[in-house]
Order: sequence, then structure tokens, then C-alpha cells
Amino acid sequence: MKKVIAKILPLAYGQYFNLNSLFFPKKTAHRAFNLLCTIRKGKVRPQQADYLEKGKNVVEQVANHQLQSYHWPGNGETVLLVHGWESNTFRWRNLIKKLQEANFNIIAFDAPSHGHSSGKLLYVPLYEEAVHYMVKKYNPKYLVGHSVGGMTLMYNEYKNPNPAVEKIVTIGSPSEFHEIMEHSQNILRFSNRFMGIIDNYIQDRFGFKIHDFSTSQFAKSNTKKGLLFHDRLDLVAPYHASEQVHANWKGSKLATTQGLGHSMHQEEVNDEIINFLLA
Repeated sequence: MKKVIAKILPLAYGQYFNLNSLFFPKKTAHRAFNLLCTIRKGKVRPQQADYLEKGKNVVEQVANHQLQSYHWPGNGETVLLVHGWESNTFRWRNLIKKLQEANFNIIAFDAPSHGHSSGKLLYVPLYEEAVHYMVKKYNPKYLVGHSVGGMTLMYNEYKNPNPAVEKIVTIGSPSEFHEIMEHSQNILRFSNRFMGIIDNYIQDRFGFKIHDFSTSQFAKSNTKKGLLFHDRLDLVAPYHASEQVHANWKGSKLATTQGLGHSMHQEEVNDEIINFLLA
């Protein structure tokens, strides 16, 4: 029965939005956008609370959200960590240990609607506002982002290039917004006509079309040194995303793995990040 419901529910959503968009196109596009951006998990779980409590820093006020920041002090250069979709700062625990051993000064934060931060939605332009704020306030020399966090770092560097930032690391990050939206369309069975309405909604709200948002294109103007991790068998973000970014990012290195998955918490990954930052 659960499998049947799982198949029927997306179809029902699709029919609802397709039909309503005939009468209320802008309102229906807004509702569909909110549905796609709703965060369903990523809040702090009991087994994560003690660890995060030890690193808690101030609560930052950004874009009408209260964002919990974290600080693990060190005498070395400052590193800003930016987690991915439906996650929180706890995901960095293995890398944080390595960074502490190397005496880096570590800053992290829970994205809007994640961890201890407020909100219900997340989308890259909102996340970029948060990243831009954190970069300006904490002046990190190095940025590390996982999944959508890495995508956001690339967008922020394109939109607000910061001369103080020298190196950027992305881990399993998507590149093309249209691929994400096409995946959602396939699941929810949105019609092509309704996708056109959503495209216009996004342009009106954010100033770009769905196909315009491409970190592989943003990478062409990126002058930082970069390290991109991606697993060939990543089932969440396609491997070709980092291939395309790397091809356009002159100062980047692509570190390809096979069988490490999407999260990439493994020691060899973290060791290579440390070596890259120290080089």
C-alpha cells in the first residue's frame, strides 16, 4: 500500500498544480516553488546535540532568519564550512577534527531551515545571502561546501567575488539548475506549460531563468584555486556536474572517487582537503 501511495501522490500533486496554473498561474507557481524548497529534515537530532553545543557561537540575523553559527578556534587561517541540503553543521565533524589537528580557525553555520537555524524553506539565492554575510563578517581564506553548499559557494563567488578568499573546495556539488528542475518535473509530472510558468516566476523573483543558473558557467570567471571532489557513482548529484565545472575553472583540480557515495566523510577525502588548504 505504501508503494502505491508513493506512486500516486506525486501524480496527484502534478495534476493539482497543472490544473490550477490555468486559472492562477503566478500563485500556483509560488506554491510549487515553496513545495520544492521545503525542508523536511536536517534539524539537530539528539545524538548530534552535544557535539554542536560545544561549538556554538552567536546567532546571526540574516535575510529575516536567525542562523546559528559555530566556532572552533585555532591560530591558523580561517575556514568557512557550508553544508548541503537537509543537513547541518554536524556533517562536518570528521573534517573539523582534521582541521583542528592542523590548527585552522573554523567557522560554520546552519543554513536557513536547518540545524538550529530558523525557517522552513531553502533555495540557493537565500543560501547565498547567508554565505555572503558570513564571508564578509568572518573573512575566511578558505571555503568548503558540500552538495548544494558547494553550488552556493560557486554562485557567491560569481556574484560577489572576494579577494580575501584564496581557495574553494566543493564536494559532490550539482552544477545545472535546469537538471534539478527537470528531475522535479519528472517526479511530480509538471507539464511543460507549467514549467514555463515556473521559469517566468523565477526570473521575476530572482532575475535569472532556470537555464541561466549554471555553476559551470559561473566558473569561467572564478580566479580562485579550487578542488572538486565527486564520486562517479554519486546518486544524488551527477558526476558530470563537477566535470563541467572543472572544465571551465582554470585554477581547479578534479578529485574523482568511485564508491565513496555522496556524503564523502572518509578520511582520505578529509586528508586531501587538508593537504590542499596547506599547500
